Amino acid sequence: MLRVAASAHKEDGMGQRTTQDAGITAAKRALRHAALKRRRAVDDAHRTDAGERLARLAERHAANLTPHALVAAYVSMGTEVPTLPMIDALRTQGLRMLVPRLGSGLQIGWGELRDKAGLEPMPRTASGGLRPREPHGATLGPRALHDAELIIVPALAVDEQGSRLGRGGGWYDRALAERNTRARILAVCWPWEVVHGPLPRQDHDVPVDAVLRWWDEDEDETSSCVHGWRTRACRGRD
Repeated sequence: MLRVAASAHKEDGMGQRTTQDAGITAAKRALRHAALKRRRAVDDAHRTDAGERLARLAERHAANLTPHALVAAYVSMGTEVPTLPMIDALRTQGLRMLVPRLGSGLQIGWGELRDKAGLEPMPRTASGGLRPREPHGATLGPRALHDAELIIVPALAVDEQGSRLGRGGGWYDRALAERNTRARILAVCWPWEVVHGPLPRQDHDVPVDAVLRWWDEDEDETSSCVHGWRTRACRGRD
């Protein structure tokens, strides 16, 4: 009798957790839809300007890194803030650049980007979604990320606790499991995507340390928490 009661209690707990996860997933989906809709209103001129500002900030931030350090970033696509100017700026500083390689699906892989001319377009996903361009050359395994001193990731939103809203595939949460714990994780997003209220979060979500606030060029870029966006992770480093 006691075993039956214990089993029923466990099943109730699992059911509640499943319902809770479903609610969080639905909330994330709604936020993604709203974020992408607003991003589509950004015109090409503003997008180009954002990419140039991001590059200038990243170039200044590179001064804090070890010479010839490895930086993991990403090749922007669609409505994202353009990252190729940033990647060029970091490479000019002598830094080595890793970017994702997804293979035929969402495999965790990386490629070293030596020249943006070496990027090749990738076919759309099975559902018709965009995929970022990938570099020629060897595909490096998930462990390649462990050598990165700095990791720059895309975000559709970031809250003041460092919770990050991604595109929903879980790629970065799985990839970041291989990071060096000393590496800093910085997010790139649009200004209005930095939110003060808590974002829906699940146990597997990996927080970021700060946001690269490229729109605040007049602030002190030497701050330990990039451009004043002080997440919980940043406050612990002061």
